[in-house]
Amino acid sequence: MKPLVHRKSRRTRKTEPKPFRHKMHIAKGDTVRVISGAFKGQEGTVLRAHPKMNRVVVEGVNVVKRHRRATAEAEGGIVQFAAPIHASNVMLLDPKSGNPTRVRRKKDKDGTVERISVRSGQPIPRNR
Repeated sequence: MKPLVHRKSRRTRKTEPKPFRHKMHIAKGDTVRVISGAFKGQEGTVLRAHPKMNRVVVEGVNVVKRHRRATAEAEGGIVQFAAPIHASNVMLLDPKSGNPTRVRRKKDKDGTVERISVRSGQPIPRNR
C-alpha cells in the first residue's frame, strides 16, 4: 500500500511512532513496595516488567478475576492473576534495611552497570 502524499507539498503523512521503551529502575525478580494507589504498603517480587508500557507485575498486588470460557485444552471458571501496575507506583527495597530507596547506577571498571541503593550505598543484586 502506497503512503498518503499531500498534494501541495509532496510530503508524506507521518505514521504511528514506534513504541517508546522506558528506562526502568526495576527489573524482574526485584523486591518492591507499592508507595501509592489502592495497594499502598504491600510488598512483593516483580514477576514481569513491561518497558514499553512502563508497567510491572508484582506478585500478590492488583489481583484481578477473569471468567474464562472452557476450551478443548483448558478448563473454564474464575481465574485470578496479578495485573500490571505503573512502575512509578513502586519503589525498590534497600537490601540492608528493607526500606524503600531510590537507585543510582554506577559503571564498574569492566563496563558492567551496577545498581546502588541511595539510602545505604549498598549494591543491589540482580535476581532474574
